[in-house]
Amino acid sequence: MDLQLNWRFQTFGELTNDELYAILRLRSEVFVLEQRCCFLDMDNKDQLCYHLSGYLGDKIMAFSRIVPAGISYEYPSIGRIAVSNQGRGQGFGIELLHVSIEKLESLYGKTPIRIGAQLYLKKFYESFGFRQSGDVYLEDEIEHIEMTRPE
Repeated sequence: MDLQLNWRFQTFGELTNDELYAILRLRSEVFVLEQRCCFLDMDNKDQLCYHLSGYLGDKIMAFSRIVPAGISYEYPSIGRIAVSNQGRGQGFGIELLHVSIEKLESLYGKTPIRIGAQLYLKKFYESFGFRQSGDVYLEDEIEHIEMTRPE
């Protein structure tokens, strides 16, 4: 896969103040403003995770965090998956998921991966091998499902 974005993969401690600010701003733009979710994004998991940020020039376009097993789920997880509204329709979400899975497997090997997905994105995640593994539930008034990608 030809990469369009410049990827940075860092622990929380490796993030600069500017990088952390850009990540939190992107997550707020997507989850709080666009999706109108009133929730505390800073959940004390970031410090334990790896952070994958995709940049186009000096602008962050995509982000996910790789969560170790035992923090959110029994398996490692990919969370806080976000693409800037300025970067949508350009394949950045597809690239983000490919790189996220690759980075997770470089850390933990071939292992099941669990995610909490917005229901309307079910087919998107299925294209990466994820399968529904739980019932529909509401989170911040948005329908979600747990999905698992077998090893």
